[in-house]
Amino acid sequence: MDNQKGIDAGEREGFRTIILAAGKGKRMKSDLAKVLHPVGGVPMLTHPVAAARAAGATKIVVVIGHQAVRIREWFNKDELIFVEQRALLGTGHAVLQAQDAFRDYRGTVVILCGDVPLIRPETVRALCEFHRSDDAVLTVLTTTPADPAGYGRVVKAPDGRVLKIIEDKDATPEEKRIREINTGIYCAQSTFLFAAVGSLGNRNAQKEYYLTDIVEIASREGMLVTSIPAGDPEEVLGINTPEELEEACKRMEERGRK
Repeated sequence: MDNQKGIDAGEREGFRTIILAAGKGKRMKSDLAKVLHPVGGVPMLTHPVAAARAAGATKIVVVIGHQAVRIREWFNKDELIFVEQRALLGTGHAVLQAQDAFRDYRGTVVILCGDVPLIRPETVRALCEFHRSDDAVLTVLTTTPADPAGYGRVVKAPDGRVLKIIEDKDATPEEKRIREINTGIYCAQSTFLFAAVGSLGNRNAQKEYYLTDIVEIASREGMLVTSIPAGDPEEVLGINTPEELEEACKRMEERGRK
């Protein structure tokens, strides 16, 4: 797998984005696809799309699955590229579906989540800048919530390099004591990214292809994986329940009043 070296300056300055939006959102207790639930009067997917665009994304690829036709119809004027994840086999498998849209691209890829509507363009830009400053193959956006239970923990070396992300269901009692968690938002060098997701296995509690496993792949091959904390933990927490949706709507409303 190649690292950043050999990428021309133009490619290093810009970036492209993948937004993961294929999930059903069972805990929303609604027939509507999760990313179509309104936040601030528009589908929540609108917000990460806008954040990526405002941060400077030159191409936005959205991975869709559940209610794909409905999502395409809603966003048909937004100049997005849609790819479908027909079998929902995990986040790593979802990213792999976008591979063809990046076939001739050797630059930076930002991975966002369609159910994280409060993400700010400034955070996306800071992630990219930090990633490039360290010449890493992968940078993870992290946060430290009051209660990390249920989230993937970020395991680091003493020098701060990220060694792996372990999902809560697969974590040991010692790993569960780690409070820094993965937000599901990343910045990656494209050549590394698609080679890594193409080599993923699914030997885990969920039997899914975890995107988080590419961290350990990079570490094993001696490549640099870094992390940067989000300035505001609430900005990067995903929406999975009606209660979390209600809270996000409140926070979006508060932003509008400032």
